Amino acid sequence: MIRIQTPEGYLLVGHQEHARLAGRFAARWGNALFPPPAPPAALPEVLLAVFHHDDAWAGRDATPFLTRENRPSAFTRELVGTYSAFEEIDLADYLAVRGAATEAVAAAHPYAAILISMHTVNLLTEQADLSTIKPADRPLHAAFIEGQLRRQKELAAALPPELAAHATPEQLQRAFEFLQFCDNLSLLTCVRYESARPLRHTHLDAAGARRAITCTPMAAETYRIDPWPFDAPTADFAVPARRVPAAACADLTAFRAAYSAAPVEQLPIHLVPA
Repeated sequence: MIRIQTPEGYLLVGHQEHARLAGRFAARWGNALFPPPAPPAALPEVLLAVFHHDDAWAGRDATPFLTRENRPSAFTRELVGTYSAFEEIDLADYLAVRGAATEAVAAAHPYAAILISMHTVNLLTEQADLSTIKPADRPLHAAFIEGQLRRQKELAAALPPELAAHATPEQLQRAFEFLQFCDNLSLLTCVRYESARPLRHTHLDAAGARRAITCTPMAAETYRIDPWPFDAPTADFAVPARRVPAAACADLTAFRAAYSAAPVEQLPIHLVPA
C-alpha cells in the first residue's frame, strides 16, 4: 500500500493499483526520441511484467495493517530512493509476498517473471537499507536473494526459443531498467513527491545514447517529464485511492472498517513535457 498524508488523515493506494498505473505508463512509452524497450517478440512480456509486478500485494492490501505509531502501514514519500524500516515489518511475510510476485506469472510468462524477480532483487539489495534488518533475519534475507537468483536461471532455461533469443543479459537488463522507470514514476506520482528527481536508470534514445529522464512536480497533480518519452504531447492518468481519517486509525479494527467502507476515488495524474 502507498500512503499520502492529508490534513484530515490519509489517502491510500493499493500496490496493485500502483503497478497498474506503471503498466499504463509503459504502454504509452515510445516516440521519435525513445524506441520501444524490447524487440517486438519480447515487448508483450515486458509490458506484462510492468503491469503485474505487484499482483502478490493484492491480498495483503485487502487487510491492511497499522504501524506502532497508528499510521497505515505503507510506502511513503520518505522511503523514495531507499527501502528501509525493515524493523517495522515481519520480514518472512514480506519476502513471501515478494517471492509470490515472481511466481504469480512464472508458469505462463517466464520472461516477465525474470524481470519481476530482477526488480525484487534490486529492491532488496541495491536500494535497501540493510542496516535496518534485524541480525537474526539476515540469513533469511540472504537465502531469499540466493533463491531469486537461482529462480531467474531456472526461468531463463524454460523460455521458448522465440523469447530465449531475446534474453541476453543486455536485453534483460534494459527491460528490467524500463520496468523500474515505470515503477519509479508511478511511486513518485502516487506519493505526490514534492521535488524534482531523476527517474531510475538512464534509457537508450534512438541514436543509441543513454539519456537521464527527470520528473519535476508542477501544479497540483501535474508532473513535467524531461526529456519526453511518451507517444502523445501530454498524458493523463488516474489511480484509485481510498480516503481514511486519522481518527479511524486508533486501532486496527476501526481502521480496517473505515478502509473497507471508504469509497474509491480517482486521483488524477497529468504528465507534460518540458
